[in-house]
Amino acid sequence: MAWEDSEELRELLDRLKAISYIKPDELPNIDLYMDQVTTFMDFHLESSKRYSEDKLLTKTMINNYTKNELLPPPNKKKYSKDHMYLLILIYYLKGVLSITDIQSVLKPFNAAFFGGAGAVPFERVYEEIFAVQKSQSDAAAKDVARKWKAVQGTYTDVADKEQQEFLRKLSMICLLSFDVYMKKQLIEQMIDKEFAPHEEHSAEKEEKAEKAKKKEEKDEKKAEGKKK
Repeated sequence: MAWEDSEELRELLDRLKAISYIKPDELPNIDLYMDQVTTFMDFHLESSKRYSEDKLLTKTMINNYTKNELLPPPNKKKYSKDHMYLLILIYYLKGVLSITDIQSVLKPFNAAFFGGAGAVPFERVYEEIFAVQKSQSDAAAKDVARKWKAVQGTYTDVADKEQQEFLRKLSMICLLSFDVYMKKQLIEQMIDKEFAPHEEHSAEKEEKAEKAKKKEEKDEKKAEGKKK
């Protein structure tokens, strides 16, 4: 079987193509209470869950985002479209960046643009970000296919097919992980240079980020315990 006919490769590419975002016209035109926000996000981001029981957004998370100045407080317990756009951005950024780095990016952004404060409405910013992301989906799929092809040419001297396949999959995971690692390094350099040039050193930032992460996990467990 040719590498491009591999069922596993097709599954990887299908997964990439299935990744989408919540479009502006899918957001309700009314402000939402917190329960409505979490229900909306859980429904519209269902396909991005790794496990069916995963919680995409909880009340505790939203409260922590507000405490950490990632998200402006709600107006009379209601969240606007701008809040929703921010929550979606936070959801994606959180998969790569620490809470501290997200704060460094979003704090000045919110100050300048939240609630119609800037020359460009939040919706336009959101649309532009995801329009660029969508245009990169095909490029990302081709890059994965190239990496897959490169991996199929390794360990040709290994007679045990099971071990050969295992080693190739390990190489693929490492290749993709290194790609993410390099891009994460670039993102952090941009944040340190443009968004947080006068903030604490990286070690202190990492310590704060770790504390914020542990606090969020602790709050989540506490909230789950109350439900039971």
